[in-house]
Amino acid sequence: MINVRLFNSLFELLEAFPTEESCIKYLESLRWKEGIVSPFDPTSKVYICNKGYLCKNTGKRFNVLTGTIFENTKLSLRKWFMAIWLILSNKKGISSMQLSRDIKVTQKTAWFVLQRIRVCLICKNEGKLQNEVEADETFVGGKNKNRHWDKKVKACQGRSFKDKTPVLGMVERNGNVIGRVIKNTSKNELIPKILEFVDKDAVLYTDEWQGYNEISKMYYHYTIDHSKKQYGKGRINTNTIEGFWTLLKRGYIGIYHSMSRKHLQRYVNEFVFRYNTRKISENSRFNLLLCNIEYRITYNELIA
Repeated sequence: MINVRLFNSLFELLEAFPTEESCIKYLESLRWKEGIVSPFDPTSKVYICNKGYLCKNTGKRFNVLTGTIFENTKLSLRKWFMAIWLILSNKKGISSMQLSRDIKVTQKTAWFVLQRIRVCLICKNEGKLQNEVEADETFVGGKNKNRHWDKKVKACQGRSFKDKTPVLGMVERNGNVIGRVIKNTSKNELIPKILEFVDKDAVLYTDEWQGYNEISKMYYHYTIDHSKKQYGKGRINTNTIEGFWTLLKRGYIGIYHSMSRKHLQRYVNEFVFRYNTRKISENSRFNLLLCNIEYRITYNELIA
């Protein structure tokens, strides 16, 4: 097994994985620490056969790529590993145009690779937040000032989302963040999401938005009134979640320039993953992703 301490940069990563076989062996060591497991029947015995393994109970052949984002890929695993490293190590993300240049593929292939990776990044966008939790929404979309006069959208600022998509963020102070794309900012959207991801004994901090009013019946709830230019009263603030929105917006403005409603949740997953793994090393983040690759999405599903 390759010593994970040997690579902490892209150069060291490529040195650690000089061949396709080295990539496959490493994936096997990560995914099958307790022995080879059939993706078709975890209880089945497994036999080694030509170019892979055989599930005794189902008679189906498989390998370590079966049922993962790498299944049936025509791209080399070394390039996949490079793409994973680049998207996870760049704080603002990486565009498909830049990735296409870095790993020598078409922009279309690079876009597909990045979207497949983002599907896996949901693995760190789950769980229950505890203790002190801040909740807030942001809106992702184009700015009117950048539009031609005949394409400007009326009344689209503030919490209007005629041309923008709302995202709810919840962050545990000194802990993890969870982000979810929502339909609107009504109580019917906000409260169920908070109940799903915030522990019932947590202390909740929000702004004065009316969509949060009824949450006081369910949590210890404190608000800060931004409409009165209030941004903090001791521990009563939403500075942490607003800091996360700053990271997301920097990536949006500086790298991606556009995030469609359809794919926005995957972009949110990307920024959440990097934030929630900020305290671990680059190689640990890389390995964490490789242990959570059991997701499948096709190109046709992405563009449908």
